Amino acid sequence: MRKSEVLAAESVACLNKALCHLKDIWEEIGIPEDQRLQRTNVVKNHIKGLLDMMITEEESLRTRLLSSIEACRKQLDTLCLELQLPPFEEERGVTMLQQEKEIRTQVEVLVKERTQRMQQLKALTERDQDLCDTLCSNPYVLDPNAVPSLEQLNSFHQHIASQTTEKERRHAEFVGIKRQIVLCMDDLDQLPETSFEKDIVCEDQEAFCLSKDNIASLKLLLGQLEERKAENQAVCEAHREKIQELWDRLQVPQEERELFSEHMVASKKKNLDALEAEGRRLMELKRLNMRNVTEAIRSEIAVLWEKCFFSSDQQQAFVPYFSNDFTEQLLGLHEAEILRLKQHYEEHKELFEGVQRWEESWRLFLELEKKATDPSRFTNRGGNLLKEEKQKAELHKSLPKLEKKLKAQIDVWEQEQAREFLVNGQKFLQFVEEQWELHRIEKENEKLERQLKKSKQIEVDMLYGTAVRTPTKRRFLGTTTPSKARKVPSVRTPGRSKPPLAGLQERNKENMGQVTGLGVPLQSGGLKTLASPQRNFSINSVASTYSEFATGLINTVIESVQSSETSPRPLTPRASQTY
Repeated sequence: MRKSEVLAAESVACLNKALCHLKDIWEEIGIPEDQRLQRTNVVKNHIKGLLDMMITEEESLRTRLLSSIEACRKQLDTLCLELQLPPFEEERGVTMLQQEKEIRTQVEVLVKERTQRMQQLKALTERDQDLCDTLCSNPYVLDPNAVPSLEQLNSFHQHIASQTTEKERRHAEFVGIKRQIVLCMDDLDQLPETSFEKDIVCEDQEAFCLSKDNIASLKLLLGQLEERKAENQAVCEAHREKIQELWDRLQVPQEERELFSEHMVASKKKNLDALEAEGRRLMELKRLNMRNVTEAIRSEIAVLWEKCFFSSDQQQAFVPYFSNDFTEQLLGLHEAEILRLKQHYEEHKELFEGVQRWEESWRLFLELEKKATDPSRFTNRGGNLLKEEKQKAELHKSLPKLEKKLKAQIDVWEQEQAREFLVNGQKFLQFVEEQWELHRIEKENEKLERQLKKSKQIEVDMLYGTAVRTPTKRRFLGTTTPSKARKVPSVRTPGRSKPPLAGLQERNKENMGQVTGLGVPLQSGGLKTLASPQRNFSINSVASTYSEFATGLINTVIESVQSSETSPRPLTPRASQTY
């Protein structure tokens, strides 16, 4: 049994007890029956009125609860619709009070959610409006009076973040461009003229509209300023080159140049004005020093002739170079010529440098070849001999490669220019081939000269017996009598006034004349000896030891000749390398 039912039973018992107590009192007092009835009726009406009032109040509460439940249900449905949430499902089997409380609590939660979303929407809208004002872009499309969904708010947040990033990027770009514009205007000594330029330079950076059009206009303005700055720099650089050239030609003192050094670096308006003034001053000095300037240009022309490998005929073709009538016209011709030569050299600089590199390598190769035949090289104590041999071997390999590369470049050059590439009036590759051929002939001549020298030494040794002997041979030869040894110089051949040595020298001079020609070999017959009585006497005087002496001497000569022939022979360009 419920406690409320127990309380109700107790209330009924209490009422009965009270009525019984009243009845006892009335009997004790002696109240008549009609008055008792009247008094009992008053009690009944009083109790009935009190209960009716209570019942009315409770029924009113029930009505209010039902009304609240209905109102909350409607509000809850509206909120779910606005917030784009699924309908609220009520819990079954609950009392009216629980139902009302649950629905009312859910309404309060959704109202709070609705308020928060609207506040977020308002803040995002205000932020978006600020970004739109700065970037000059369109606002984010979203109804400000409708409750946004969570997806809409998330998209709005992402849009704001993207716009914020774009603003930062444009602002950084604007700051960088503005800095460059200010520097360019400073270099050009230019003040802001238009309202747009004033907005850029003078206004607050945060107040500048970062629209795409404004950024494009910024870039356009910067491009124009940089173009003008580049033009100024080019003009200044041209003035500097001209001034430097005139300084060199006019031999302006270094102290005077240093005073002008500031303007030889910067390219501002004041520097340009100073350069123009200096150029005018130097041109006036040039006019007054026509001869010196012309001769200075001629020196430069001579250097360029050498760099471009001009032949004497090509040099003679520039007739004004040899004129002594130093006029403005003559100077102009020289200036035009040096400009042409400089342009010609710059256009074919790689080819000219390659030819010069070959000449330097060839010159070094010949020097190393010459050192290789120098007997004093064996006195080296610092390891230079090995280094020179290694360097010579590297040059021996690199020279043909360089010639091959130059050949390809020259072929391209001749096709483009429709003329032959000449070095000092001669085809370069033909000149290279001749150098190799002359080198080969020179090596052969040196070899023949060494052989001739050794042959002469053999003749002298055979004639006078001056070959080095072992101690045993010296003791054996010492058995000849002193009287015979003294008779050898006194023998004379009838009809000859010169000693055999002089005649032999004359004959050797003839052989030398035959060898010193370009690659002309010795006449057939090899070495020739004079069959004079003196020679016979000399040989007969050592006849007892000649076989041993000749055998050792000939072996020595053969070994010497073989060693000279084993030296490396330089490469000679093949016939396929000619042009």
